[in-house]
Amino acid sequence: MFFQEMSEQLLAPRYLGWLWDGFIVTIMISFLTILFSTIFGFLLAILSQSQYRVIRILIRCYNGIFRYSPLLPQLFFWYFGIGNILPLEFKLWLFDEPAIDLGYLRITMPSFEFIMGLTGLTFYSTAFIAEEFRAGMQGVKQGQLSAAFALGLSHWQSFRFIILPQAWQISFPALVGQYMNIIKNSSLTMAIGVLELSYVSQQIETETLKTFQDYAYTTMIYIMTIIMVGTFGNFYHQRLLEKGKR
Repeated sequence: MFFQEMSEQLLAPRYLGWLWDGFIVTIMISFLTILFSTIFGFLLAILSQSQYRVIRILIRCYNGIFRYSPLLPQLFFWYFGIGNILPLEFKLWLFDEPAIDLGYLRITMPSFEFIMGLTGLTFYSTAFIAEEFRAGMQGVKQGQLSAAFALGLSHWQSFRFIILPQAWQISFPALVGQYMNIIKNSSLTMAIGVLELSYVSQQIETETLKTFQDYAYTTMIYIMTIIMVGTFGNFYHQRLLEKGKR
């Protein structure tokens, strides 16, 4: 009886389409957040090793602000706060869903909610990823850097060929954990109107009144997605370890 009700309510093409569309948005905003926060976090980790004290203090302040405050108020800040100071013409342009036609390919600009959600997630996640990279760099023995200098390598060559590969290998398991958190944290963007999986699930629950079945499906989708990320991360980390032993 239970599975029959689930089939009647949630496996209908209409609701499957909604869940699929929400899942695609979740994957898109999560992937872009992982990409941007990894790049920016890596740059912040490098700058945190700067010889200039002012730069190190600024980076510590950035990491402290975004790591020690909840994500949801940050999303509200970007959406309502920053959104209010943007030019009205720019917001209206985004709300009109502008598109770029490239022959057979049509690229539609993301919504204002998506952009603000991506911005908030990226700033928040960058602080955590920067700390993971910094810890990985500090995990490399200082003697290896001295040995590289003794072999005639420059500071950049030592950093590029000695420090970074080992720092990446050391920090990667923790980075995978952060990537999983990004997927889970993307559900909070529903609060500012991003049409991701949790938002769509709420709409389905409102229409069908099948709360348990609805959120059971949504939870399983999140779990399966995160398991896939963790499995790939473990596989890649094992490859890194094997490569390091050669």
